[in-house]
Amino acid sequence: DQSVYDAMVRLAQDFSMRYPLVDGQGNFGSIDNDPPAAMRYTEARLSAIAEQMLVDIDKDTVDFTANFDDSLKEPTVLPALLPNLLVNGSSGIAVGMATNIPPHNLSEVCDAIAYLVDNPEATVDEIMEFVKGPDFPTAGIILGKDGIRSAYATGHGRVVVRAKVHVSDIPGGMGRRQIIVTEIPYQTNKAALVERIATLIKDKKVLGISEIRDESDRQGMRIVIELKREAQPPQVLNQLYKYTAMQSAFFVNMLALVDGQPRVISLKEALDYYILFRQEIITRRSKFELAQAKARAHILEGLKIALDNIDAVIRTIRESETAEVARKNLMANFNLSQIQAQAILDMQLRRLANLERSKIME
Repeated sequence: DQSVYDAMVRLAQDFSMRYPLVDGQGNFGSIDNDPPAAMRYTEARLSAIAEQMLVDIDKDTVDFTANFDDSLKEPTVLPALLPNLLVNGSSGIAVGMATNIPPHNLSEVCDAIAYLVDNPEATVDEIMEFVKGPDFPTAGIILGKDGIRSAYATGHGRVVVRAKVHVSDIPGGMGRRQIIVTEIPYQTNKAALVERIATLIKDKKVLGISEIRDESDRQGMRIVIELKREAQPPQVLNQLYKYTAMQSAFFVNMLALVDGQPRVISLKEALDYYILFRQEIITRRSKFELAQAKARAHILEGLKIALDNIDAVIRTIRESETAEVARKNLMANFNLSQIQAQAILDMQLRRLANLERSKIME
């Protein structure tokens, strides 16, 4: 069960998931790579947005199959009202193939889907008017659009992400400056980053830094890098971008299962397949609801016949020795189906009153 717990922990981490699917209570780890608490110390439930993955699952929208020991049935896929593959991304390796899909902004993806429904022949550039680029949970700044466009057009691309910084004067520092880091690239270990910078300062590979402190708290991230009086902030930053993870590359490889086969797909193909999938879900849901409505209408037609012939129906039931005989007599005397006759036998006496007629007629 440890692997299951590790997967659940990641789904609850707001620095790993753009939209966490698990609402966790307790210690679920940190961006400093601190381990989560043991499972006996934590609690978890689905987040509100995760429940959108299960909408209409009880309406025959997806196929179910036997689980590993044939004791339960489990869905082969989820109805997925939330386009989770794009909004939360995916990363993994299996049978010699790797996928690395970046997370995206939900509003942008939904706008792109709506546009693509109305304009099926839309180009990558048109879609990029809505989906500007990846939206990492740890934020940061993406350098350039060429890598993004390549990833969206071909399924492969290199997206360079930098930490977000600003330079300010040190209070009472007699003109000295400091660099404040408030956002770092995705999947970067903050504690390891601070340790790496400290090592570079000690080894004199990065010059001009007098002190580094991690002042992060519950309000957000804050790494303070104090500079020496003669240091130039742009030069120091360039050294940090070169030697540390303050500038990192995210290699996009949009590999996904399409009809059970692994394929590298573009952004447009990913959106197209999602639209087709949702069309299938909505069609199956509509057929299920129609069948339910027809079944209900069939029963109500039988109840209406019973109300129209209430005295004869009561007499037929009273004169029957068993429920089975009563059902057969109702079917024969009033031209009812077995389902209609059973519904009449199951009906409470109060529903035979005229007060219930209006509800049945509706």
